[in-house]
Amino acid sequence: MRYLPFAFASRVPLAVLAALVVIGAADAKTLRWANRGDMQTTDPHSQNEILTNNVNSLIYEFLVDRDRKLDIRPALAESWQKVNDTTWRVKLRQGVKFHDGTPFTADDVVFSYERASGDTSQLRVYAKRAGVPRKIDDFNVEFVTPAPNPTELEDWATINIMSKAWSEKNRATKPQNFTQKEDMITAREANGTGPYILKARQPDVKTVLARNPNWWGIKAGLFEGNVDEVVFTPIGSDATRVAALISGEVDLVNDPPPQDVPRLGETAGVKVIEGAENRIVFIGMDQKRDELLYSGVKGKNPFKDLRVRKALYESIDIEAIRRTTMRGLSKPTGALAPGPEQTTPEIEKRLPFDRAAAKKLLAEAGYPQGFDVTLDCPNNRYVNDEKICQALAAMWAQIGVTVRVNAMPRAVYFPKLEKLDTSLYMLGWGGAATDAIFVLQPVLSSYSGKGDGDFNYGRYTNAKLDALTAKIKVDMNPADRLELIHQAFLAHNAEINTLPLHRQVIPWASRANVTVQHRPDNWVIPYWATVK
Repeated sequence: MRYLPFAFASRVPLAVLAALVVIGAADAKTLRWANRGDMQTTDPHSQNEILTNNVNSLIYEFLVDRDRKLDIRPALAESWQKVNDTTWRVKLRQGVKFHDGTPFTADDVVFSYERASGDTSQLRVYAKRAGVPRKIDDFNVEFVTPAPNPTELEDWATINIMSKAWSEKNRATKPQNFTQKEDMITAREANGTGPYILKARQPDVKTVLARNPNWWGIKAGLFEGNVDEVVFTPIGSDATRVAALISGEVDLVNDPPPQDVPRLGETAGVKVIEGAENRIVFIGMDQKRDELLYSGVKGKNPFKDLRVRKALYESIDIEAIRRTTMRGLSKPTGALAPGPEQTTPEIEKRLPFDRAAAKKLLAEAGYPQGFDVTLDCPNNRYVNDEKICQALAAMWAQIGVTVRVNAMPRAVYFPKLEKLDTSLYMLGWGGAATDAIFVLQPVLSSYSGKGDGDFNYGRYTNAKLDALTAKIKVDMNPADRLELIHQAFLAHNAEINTLPLHRQVIPWASRANVTVQHRPDNWVIPYWATVK
């Protein structure tokens, strides 16, 4: 039997605690999951980062969530009705309780959407787009959107529902200000309605989740596996993480280094689970400042010149990165379109690799000898992120651009970007939502301070793209909207506001006795997993 830490036991209702003890006595199955990095916070509205969202979604729930194929299905919303293009009515699931025993009601929904709309929330664009929630009664809520919203259900699948009473009691009515390193209870404790209860949280060391025996999804047949406990451990070293899997210290690694995948596939007791991720990795550039922060160029900003941006693009040997750095586990692209159904061959086409043309462009732009700049890069977020940055630096050196790679852990990296403390940076974007608005509005639009362009850390402005995105937000005609989406991506490509690299291909590796579902959003869903 496993013993529960007193700090955890003292905060869990006796009925839940008793059930957890029974689970322990029944030889509960544990899934030991490892990844290069750690989740950033247990505040579900603070950071929009895939690992953070993944773990938080096991504790907290959405109004709707996704099945194995990423299709929308009911969750805390039992059913819904579109009254008209700007009004939606939601019937909430009854009998649901938070982990502390507090009943779930409409008050929690209204509170959560208002909280997620706050200035310190990286999810505010989705919360605001979902509209203003109004309580009709304890189990019915109405959303009124400022304009027609063709992605209303997808927006509901991004906002976790918190307990209003718990948040007010713990002075956590606003999302944690992660950038300013704000210390709040929500950064280390949680109280959701989801399939797992937060049992212990040690940042950068270990996060432990215990099965919620009172989860409504158990009776609904959603708990299809046998995992009663999840132990998540960040292991930054690729060699150590792989060794831990081979030795049996961990059961699942959902980001094995590409160079080790063939070996893992031939290792006794280990299996490789193939899968591609809906995520595009790209390079962003400061196109706002008149003088770059980290460059010897004084009095001007090279990245404001389209010729310079094109020179960097054309000097990237993307096939060399795919073949050598990624060991074939990437799909080069010239687009930032999240899903195949919303792109075209014209959008996907990359500019040709042409070092001579790149040098000529730099000379025309006034940099015949090149210039120097710092490339900020995470070293534990994307597959081979630091190695990709080093490869890019070597390629750009061939045209005279001297690049210093400044690699750092994701916990340091993302707050740096949020402060716009960068001249050149790597970013990846993707996930479960495949509609184009989920990249056009938060990533590619001009920054508005109201959700548009929150992740446009280069702070460029593309007027044509902005105008098209404004129409895409509200167009309810699928055919017309798709044409606008294509035009918006082409407008981005014409200005080369970012440098697209590739879509990630991420096979997972697990022990042979573990069965898991590899979803295209790279989320690990333990209640679908089995450990024999």
